[in-house]
Amino acid sequence: MDPVARKTLIDQKFNELYGASPQLWARAPGRVDLMGSHTDYNLGYVMTMSIDRDTWIAARPRPDGIVRIRSLNTPGEGIFDLGSITHASGRDWSEYVRGVAWALLQAGYMPAGLDGLVHSTVPFGSGLSSSAALEMAAGEIFMQAGGFEIGPLELALLGQKAENQFVGMNCGILDQYSSTMGQAGCALLLDCRALTSRLVSIAPGITVVVCNPKAGRDLVGSEYGERRSQCEQGVRILQRFYPQIETLRDVTPAMLQAHAADLPELVYKRCQFIVAENQRVLDLAEALPDADKSRLSDLFAASYRGAVELYEIGAPSMQAMISAMLAAPGVIAARQAGAGFGGCMVALVAQGQEAGFASRVAQIYTQQTGVQPEIYPVQAAPGAGPL
Repeated sequence: MDPVARKTLIDQKFNELYGASPQLWARAPGRVDLMGSHTDYNLGYVMTMSIDRDTWIAARPRPDGIVRIRSLNTPGEGIFDLGSITHASGRDWSEYVRGVAWALLQAGYMPAGLDGLVHSTVPFGSGLSSSAALEMAAGEIFMQAGGFEIGPLELALLGQKAENQFVGMNCGILDQYSSTMGQAGCALLLDCRALTSRLVSIAPGITVVVCNPKAGRDLVGSEYGERRSQCEQGVRILQRFYPQIETLRDVTPAMLQAHAADLPELVYKRCQFIVAENQRVLDLAEALPDADKSRLSDLFAASYRGAVELYEIGAPSMQAMISAMLAAPGVIAARQAGAGFGGCMVALVAQGQEAGFASRVAQIYTQQTGVQPEIYPVQAAPGAGPL
């Protein structure tokens, strides 16, 4: 949507809902990971890119400590008191806003009450971090309403705390870090232990394309937590032989292979994927700026194969989509995005062939599934901030 038309729409709806125009505006982007599935909570590496699909919040401060929040994307209204933040009745999207307010208060900040309206172009439940975009936009709008400032890294950590301890999703730092620290025009090589990143350029002639199979997933209460527990179990066993290791990030392929017999078979498979995926992230940092198409194709293919065979985070929609992507003109590489179990896929496509790629992928995928996917190029966008 054109930004001017989007702002006009939000302003109009805000007036209808609250009887006045908004005074505060904030935005935060979604993200797509180009490599590094499930490596973040193992304190490893991720190649991530904040994207030009984002969440906007318009708001007016309130003096009574009450937060009223609505969305143009989904029905319902979240209403809560900052003096006593409770969970929503039933799980709904306002949990993420409540969680951020809770985390800010826990950290000693004083967010003010507000009337707010959300509009997002990040598809929900698709692996592009719609929840983190909402959290980071909420953090920005609470800062504006309360008259205080937080650095982007601290805001990301508070968003992760909100999701871990309030929402109940034991995620790593990837999504929130990407949403606050993203840079226009570049991917980020994120070190999830050091909480630092370096810019990685994407070679000219390569376009990042998101392929949404329109098969959503809900990771709270899913097998996501089970995968994390299996990785932690593997670390505990390996620490008997290598006391110096802290997470799978510290484990080499040789160390893992030497003690394959000491690990339960399923745990060994999970560890195999993470150890190899960490290295693939580092390899991608070298291949991406150089447009090494053969290397890019191999890295993406190995990541997808490991995700399905070793980490078992595949889904029928993902298999149908990867087949369509690899059969389309202009494709350089294709893999899963996000945590898997469905959700979006990501492709590197030769510049100038995006339209033909999208048309062919949609045709093949719809023939196989009966579902019309969403396929669109994305660009690296700046991190969260005021509009």
